[in-house]
Amino acid sequence: MRSITSQNLADLTCDPIIDHPAPDRVINGHPVFKTWESCAENGTCAGIWQSTVGTWRVHYDEWEYFNIVSGHSILTPDHGDPIHLYAGDRHIIYPGFRGLW
Repeated sequence: MRSITSQNLADLTCDPIIDHPAPDRVINGHPVFKTWESCAENGTCAGIWQSTVGTWRVHYDEWEYFNIVSGHSILTPDHGDPIHLYAGDRHIIYPGFRGLW
């Protein structure tokens, strides 16, 4: 059993998965996502994600750790203040989070 796996995500050579939020979740714009992903046999995944401009409703059932590599994003919890995210910011989203991305 391996206890540590190391992969430079910048070296991902797979084609991106192109997706978008469900139309009923879109608040503003026409966001399109690109995801380059690497998943382990146990289902743990890591990758690089990017999006075009837009706002959409989100609901997380899982934990998510992220690191903003470039650009500016705004994450707004329901009943909370907007969180402005910039390159170098790192955050964790907890299961049950609801809001706008």
